[in-house]
Amino acid sequence: MSSPGTNSFGGFTRLCEGLAVVPVAGHIVVQLLPSAVTYLVLIPARTIPFAWNLITAGYIEQSIYGVVISILGLHFMGNLLEPIWGSKEFLKFIFIVNFLTSVCVFITTIALYYITTQEHYLYMPLSGFQGVLAAFLVGVKQIVPDQELSLLQIKAKWLPSVMLLLSIAISFFTPESATYLPILIFGTYIGWLYLRYLQRKPETKLRGDPSEDFAFSTFFPELLRPVIDPIALIFHRMLCGRSEASTEARGYTLGGAPLPGSDPIEASRRRERGARALEERLAAETLGAAQGSEESRKDGNDNV
Repeated sequence: MSSPGTNSFGGFTRLCEGLAVVPVAGHIVVQLLPSAVTYLVLIPARTIPFAWNLITAGYIEQSIYGVVISILGLHFMGNLLEPIWGSKEFLKFIFIVNFLTSVCVFITTIALYYITTQEHYLYMPLSGFQGVLAAFLVGVKQIVPDQELSLLQIKAKWLPSVMLLLSIAISFFTPESATYLPILIFGTYIGWLYLRYLQRKPETKLRGDPSEDFAFSTFFPELLRPVIDPIALIFHRMLCGRSEASTEARGYTLGGAPLPGSDPIEASRRRERGARALEERLAAETLGAAQGSEESRKDGNDNV
C-alpha cells in the first residue's frame, strides 16, 4: 500500500511499527522485574489506589504468545485501519477501547466477587492487547464487511462473531479463560459502541455509523436478529435518547432530526475506501513477493 506512513520493510506503517514495540517492551519489563506486575497489570483488589493500571494493563503482555499475536494483529489489521482512519483517530481508538475495556473488566470482577465471594477474582492479574485486537476486528467488519478471506473461507463481517464464539467454546476447557474472555467480549462491544456512535468523520464532520449493515444484530445469525433488534433498540435509546427510523435515509433520528452519521452514502464510501485500501495492500504484497522471487532467480543464475 502506498501511503506516506508506510514502512517498506515488512509492510508496517510507521505508527504500527512504533506500537508493536509497546507489547514487546512491556513483556520484557514484567519478565525482568516480576514485581512490576503488581503496578502495571489490572489486579482488581489493588486498582485502588493504583488506578493507572486501568490504562497500563492493556499494553502489558504477560506471555510471549500474547506478544506475537499483538504484533500480527497490528501488522494485518492496524495497517488496514490506520491509513483509512488517520493516525490521530487510530491512536484515539486504541486508547479509548483499552481504557473502557479495563474499566468494564474491573467492574465485572468486583461484581463476580460479591456474587460468588471467591477472592481469586480480586487477585487475578489481567492484562493484554487482545481487547483492542478484538475491536480492530469490528473495524474490519465495518470497512470491508463483504471481503472474503481466502484462508478462512468466511467474510470479514463474521470475524468478530467467530472469534468470540471460539473463545467462549475454548473457555469451557481452559481454567485461564477468566483472564482473557472478559477482555475480548468488552473489547468487541466497546469497539462497536465507539464506531457506531462516537467516531468522528473529518471529511463529513459527522459521528458514528448507524447504518443497518453495522447494527448490533449483524453480529448474530439472521435467525436471531428479530430477537436481538428489540433488545438492542433499548440500549440505543439509552445512548441516544428518543429515536425513530428515517424512512428516507433509513438511518436514525434524534428528537425528530437526523442523527449525525446516518447518511448511507457516507457508509458506502467508507466501505469502498476500505476495500480499495485492502486491494492495494494485497497487490503491493503480491508484487513484492514476485520481485523477491525474481531477484532470487537472478542471484541463482549469477552464481551458476
